[in-house]
Amino acid sequence: MYQLYETERLVLKVIDGSFAELVLDYFNRNREHLREFDSLRSEDFYKAENRKKAVEQELIDITNGNQLRLWIFKKTDIGFEKIIGTICFSHIIKSFCLSCYVGYSIDYSETNKGYITEALKKGIDTIFDEYKLHRIEATVMPKNILSLKVLDKLNFKNEGLSEKYQKINGKWEDHLHMVLLNPRVE
Repeated sequence: MYQLYETERLVLKVIDGSFAELVLDYFNRNREHLREFDSLRSEDFYKAENRKKAVEQELIDITNGNQLRLWIFKKTDIGFEKIIGTICFSHIIKSFCLSCYVGYSIDYSETNKGYITEALKKGIDTIFDEYKLHRIEATVMPKNILSLKVLDKLNFKNEGLSEKYQKINGKWEDHLHMVLLNPRVE
């Protein structure tokens, strides 16, 4: 029913509200891990009913062609019982830009294993081949070395620094503007 993609070690899946508890578990497990590079989250964020509403809104946005969020599971997790990360291609613009933004996160216990690079590679192929987009943009804080390494492996190019671009963990932070162009779209 929902989109599902496979890589060598992972399953990337569009989910519905029935996965809300797993999404909540992912964010609860990773509160501290994600805090340094994410916006401040109120305690309401960590309520199952709010995660369910968010997932249901994502489905609407996916259906409308505005985004593609894929939740990451290990292939060895046959029953989809533990989310280990997520990638989201958002703000999809079709018309004259054919572009989107990408954001991603991985479970603290799964860093430095190549999972997010593997998942993003599949997601990029999907956005370029199925959605026919021309440009994927990512904004990354200069101190987020691990994320910059991932984008470098995937051939994103640095287009410059955006000062005080996003409010992260309560503070306006500079971000590098990273871009990947689809060589198959003219």
